[in-house]
Amino acid sequence: MDRIQDLATQSRLRALLRANQAIIGHLDLPLVLESIIEAAVELVGAQYGALGVVSPDGGLEQFINVGMTPEQVRQIGHLPEGHGLLGALIDDPHPIRVPRLSDHPRSVGFPAHHPPMMSFLGVPIRVRDEVYGNLYLSNQASGEFSEDDEQLVVALAATAGIAIENARLFAETVRRQAWAAASTEITAALLSTEHGDNLNVLTARVLTLADADVVWVLQPTSEPGRMTIATARGIDEERIEGMTVDSAGSIIGSVIEAGQPRQVDDAAGLQPLSSDGPPLGPVMAVPLAAPGSGVLLVARLAGRARFARGDLEMAANFAGQASVAMEIAAARASRQKVALLEDRGRIARDLHDHVIQQLFATGLELQSIAGQTHGAVAERISASVTDLDGSISQIRTVIFALSGSAGEGTSAVRHAVIDLANEVSPNLTRTPTVSFSGPVDLMITGQLADDVLAVTREGLANVVKHAAAEHTSIDLSVHDGWASLAISDDGRGMNGSSRRSGVKNLEHRAADRGGTFALDSDDRGTRLLWRVPIEAQS
Repeated sequence: MDRIQDLATQSRLRALLRANQAIIGHLDLPLVLESIIEAAVELVGAQYGALGVVSPDGGLEQFINVGMTPEQVRQIGHLPEGHGLLGALIDDPHPIRVPRLSDHPRSVGFPAHHPPMMSFLGVPIRVRDEVYGNLYLSNQASGEFSEDDEQLVVALAATAGIAIENARLFAETVRRQAWAAASTEITAALLSTEHGDNLNVLTARVLTLADADVVWVLQPTSEPGRMTIATARGIDEERIEGMTVDSAGSIIGSVIEAGQPRQVDDAAGLQPLSSDGPPLGPVMAVPLAAPGSGVLLVARLAGRARFARGDLEMAANFAGQASVAMEIAAARASRQKVALLEDRGRIARDLHDHVIQQLFATGLELQSIAGQTHGAVAERISASVTDLDGSISQIRTVIFALSGSAGEGTSAVRHAVIDLANEVSPNLTRTPTVSFSGPVDLMITGQLADDVLAVTREGLANVVKHAAAEHTSIDLSVHDGWASLAISDDGRGMNGSSRRSGVKNLEHRAADRGGTFALDSDDRGTRLLWRVPIEAQS
């Protein structure tokens, strides 16, 4: 008899060893949890088994079951929340073994469609000093669970705690490696991009790394206690971007006030998603170090798993490094801009001090020679002097474009016209030549400047669509109280294809200001002249 008991004990110990080996054979946490409950069911001959992961605020946040069919699970509906006998094991994490579930004082029965369960064995799973979850086993094959069954499951739970801790550490290591690699990647991207939307690069990367549903960058507004969602990625991003939210009393306000990252499991009060959609749940908020950048908010939908303890630290480190990279990129762009402006200024000075003076002197010399000659030679010299005057006018336009006061925030009409010419140049054989005469920027301002630019845009659009021109010229001048805009090309003409609505619009703009509009088009090209008195501007 003793020999038989020894053999039975050895058999169960071998089964425990096999179960332990099955548990420690995985590093992916979901697979580890599933292997634990499957090993426990097989070890003690239970019909049903489950592993419930305990939520930090009590109850169960995960429930993995073995033995029930998918149809049974579907009919039961929601998973257990940790009430009744399951809750007793959460409240007092010590093994519970009863021959009949209904005999226990905490038993509250089963929901509809739940299969009948008689005997019960519950054992907590500890990870270090933390209760991670509980093993629930029911309907032992021989009728009820024995003390040996309990001891075997307790031993298995100890191994399970180690396996869970290893899987957690492995998962955290993988996450940290991903965040570190992404930090290196985004730093290189930010530093190598002269003109780019750095916040879009940042939010798109965080959305993937954090397995989040939404990522927002919120920036302060002129209104105290209000933040605008400057950049949004994830659910409903197009509608949400540009919205404002109230930061007072929320996680955003506390992060701004303390300057420290925070993590919460409920984002109540931050719900700019669609009213018919699911609300936000777990949230991380990280202050961005770059001046004026505000707060990086990372969130998942309600019902999803909360962020891991290390996620906030990794997100904060990532955002900090990205913010530094953004500051360095912005500083480098500023230095490059200053260097470019200095170089342009030098070129403009050289053109003004040397090239124009040499051309002007050459023109004077030619005029002197023309006065001493007669006939065809004198006419050719006069034509060359006229060409030199045109070249000097073009160079002056270039000098203004290089060194004029068209800094950020200015609205000089010269630069706006030059920008329009450059804008259409890819659709033309050659970039239009632009010339100015008179105090253009001084006299053409406000609504008059808007009209001039509108006429220029419409005239160039007609050249692109209808003319097939090789040369196009734009001349804007101010003389004797009148502003004149002339646009000419050497194309095939309008050929009746001009959109009358566009021409009528130009006529109305001139008439409203007491001016004139003329359009002459034939097979040699098209000539547009728009003139208005400057006194008529408002």
